[in-house]
Amino acid sequence: MFYLILSIIFSVLLLTNFRLYPKYNISTFQAIAFNYPICFLTGLALMPKEQSFELNFAENWTFYALILGVGFIITFLLSGYSTQRMGMTATSLANNISLVIPVLCSLLIFKTQGRAFDELNYLGLALALGAVALSTFKKSDEKVSGKGFDFLLPVAVFLMYGVTNTSINYLNINFIKSADRTVPVTLVMVLGAIIAGLVVLAIRVIRGQEKIEMRNVLASITLGVPNFLSFYFLILALTAYGNSGAFVYPLYNIGVILVSALVAFIFFKEKLTTLNKIGLLLAILAIGLISWQDIAGLFN
Repeated sequence: MFYLILSIIFSVLLLTNFRLYPKYNISTFQAIAFNYPICFLTGLALMPKEQSFELNFAENWTFYALILGVGFIITFLLSGYSTQRMGMTATSLANNISLVIPVLCSLLIFKTQGRAFDELNYLGLALALGAVALSTFKKSDEKVSGKGFDFLLPVAVFLMYGVTNTSINYLNINFIKSADRTVPVTLVMVLGAIIAGLVVLAIRVIRGQEKIEMRNVLASITLGVPNFLSFYFLILALTAYGNSGAFVYPLYNIGVILVSALVAFIFFKEKLTTLNKIGLLLAILAIGLISWQDIAGLFN
């Protein structure tokens, strides 16, 4: 549970960065593109002394990890387009409800619950989906420019987030057999994201869509460190719970939502609607049901 809590904390730090960027006129795209080299350096600093980074294409997971890194950038770009054309509400819901994909794959395909799920656990999973939808829903007066097939963008966001999270679980099950392999494998994924991100950035600069500024590079530091650590501790949490995506991902998603709501209320004075409050209460109930065995174990 310790690794899961750390992953949630660092994920909220990521969101806090994004919340502050407009205030300081930071380019979100540039910060994301430059944050991946920072992620890489953070991973190197965490690598055990007896290990070293190498890109070994003789191992069958290397290409898989690189492609997964590219998937991170694709998911980000889709989120950006979906937000612009279909609005923040639809995109946020698509992102958060995508947890159903890794959960179902963990239960039905990977069959790695890591524990025997009972009726209360399954009820918690169902409540988690409702909690995510209610707690992230925002009425929006924003005008969106969606037309034609743009309505498919939130669907693409839903699928890409679900596929990337499921792929992380698959990679962890098959190629990260012990915690000491977490950093090397993660660094290969980050390398894929670095290549894809810098290529897209270079294209945008050449087209005149972006102008690189030092404040965006500096902002990537406060983004890159928690980005790597959130991902790193999420993988360790999956390993600790027998790669049970059905257990970890719902707790991770609703944990991020709960802590984010608290931070937003305290530091940014954001108000919650009645539906949001119901969703947060439902999230607490869902956490209790999904992890009731762990909670009961604390008193035994």
